[in-house]
Amino acid sequence: QVQLVESGGGLVQAGGSLRLSCAASGSIFSINVMAWYRQAPGKQRELVSTITSGNNTNYADSVKGRFTISRDNAKNTVYLQMNSLKPEDTAVYYCYSIVQRTYSGSAFQYWGQGTQVTVSS
Repeated sequence: QVQLVESGGGLVQAGGSLRLSCAASGSIFSINVMAWYRQAPGKQRELVSTITSGNNTNYADSVKGRFTISRDNAKNTVYLQMNSLKPEDTAVYYCYSIVQRTYSGSAFQYWGQGTQVTVSS
C-alpha cells in the first residue's frame, strides 16, 4: 500500500506565505505525477498544480506567479510554496500522486488526507 502524508497547513494573514509538503511512503517503484488539489467550503475540488517525474509543471491560472510546486524524488516528496496568499486561497489542500508500485505493474492513484489552509483578510 501507499500513503501520502501532508503537512504545513495553517492560518496566515493575507500576503503571507506557507509551504506544504507531502511525503509518499510504502510500496513505491516510481511516482509519475504529483499534484496538489484544493477544496473550499461549498465548492468542488480543483486542481492547483502538477509536476511530472521530469519536473514539468502546470498551474491553475488563479495561482500562477504566486505558487511554486517542486519535488524531491529521492524522498518521494512534493512541495507547494505558496506566496502572496489571498483569502480566496482558503481551502483544504490535498496531495495526489500516480504511483507505479512495481517495475512492470500498473499505476494507481492515491490521495492524502488533506491539510487546512486558512488565509485571513
